Amino acid sequence: MTPIISVQGLTKTYGNGFEALKGVDLDIKEGEILALLGPNGAGKTTLISIICGIVNPSGGKVLVDGHDVVKDFRRTRALIGLVPQELTTDQFETVWNTVSFSRGVYGYKPDPALIERVLKELSLWSKKDNMIRELSGGMKRRVLIAKALSHEPRVLFLDEPTAGVDVNLRREMWQVVEKLRESGVTIILTTHYIEEAEEIADRVGVINGGELLLLEDKKTLMKKLGRKQLRLELAEPMTSLPESLAGYNLALSEDGSALLHEYHGDEAQGTVPSLLNRLAQENIHFKDLSTRQSTLEDIFVALVGEKA
Repeated sequence: MTPIISVQGLTKTYGNGFEALKGVDLDIKEGEILALLGPNGAGKTTLISIICGIVNPSGGKVLVDGHDVVKDFRRTRALIGLVPQELTTDQFETVWNTVSFSRGVYGYKPDPALIERVLKELSLWSKKDNMIRELSGGMKRRVLIAKALSHEPRVLFLDEPTAGVDVNLRREMWQVVEKLRESGVTIILTTHYIEEAEEIADRVGVINGGELLLLEDKKTLMKKLGRKQLRLELAEPMTSLPESLAGYNLALSEDGSALLHEYHGDEAQGTVPSLLNRLAQENIHFKDLSTRQSTLEDIFVALVGEKA
C-alpha cells in the first residue's frame, strides 16, 4: 500500500548553521495514529512544518498522497489539517464563524451541514454562538481541531494537543482522536506525555538531534525493548549473592531484603522457573514476589540517553 505521507532524506539547516533535521526517512500509513516523541529542539516541529508546507526543506523531499509538497503546494496543503500547540483563535469571534472562515481560506464553498457535523462530533454544537474568549482551554483546543477539519483533510497533525490541560480533559481529547481515526483520518501527533503515545498510538517514532532514532509498531516495540523485573522479597536478608547464582541476571537490593531479576518478556518461561528452582535448591526462601513491566517512558529515556 502506498503511504499517505512519504518523507525521503529530509534535511533542514537554518541560516545560523543549526541542523534541525539530518536525513529523515519516514513513511506514514493511511488511517494510522503515529506519535512522534522527542525532547525540545529534537526536530519534531520542523518536520511537521515542512510536511505542512510552512517551512522549506534544505534537502530531500516530502510526498503527500504522491504529490510533492514544494512543487504542488496547494494540492498537498488541502489534504492536510494542522492543529498548532498555541491557541491562535480570534477571541472575539464566534465558534461557528471562525470554523466556517477556515473552510473558506482553502477556497471551499460554504457547507453549513458539514460545519454542523464537525461541531457536533467535537461536542461544540451547544457553543456554536459563543465567542472564543468565553470557552475553557479544552473547548478552545476542540475549536482548533474543528478549524483544521473544516476543509475535510485526509491527514491531521496535532502538535502537543493536550499541553496544559488537566488529566480529565486529556482523556477526552484521546477519545476525540480515536473517533477521528475511525472516520478514516490519518493522525500524526507530537507529545511530551509518554502515556499519550502509549494509550492511543499505533506506531511510535522517537526523534532526537534531528534524527529519527526509531520507528516501530507500539506493541512490537514494547515486546522487543520492554524489559520486566522480578522482585523477590526474601524471608531472611542477605549480605551478598552466592556464587551458585552467578549465572542469573540478579542483583541484591541495597538493604539485602530482596532479589531483583531483569529479563525480557519472552524469556520468562525459561529463566524464571529455573531461577526459582535454584533458589529452592540453595534453601533461599522468599515471602513475596512482584513483577514490573518497563514502560514506553523507560524505552524513550534509554534511547534519547544513548544519543545525548
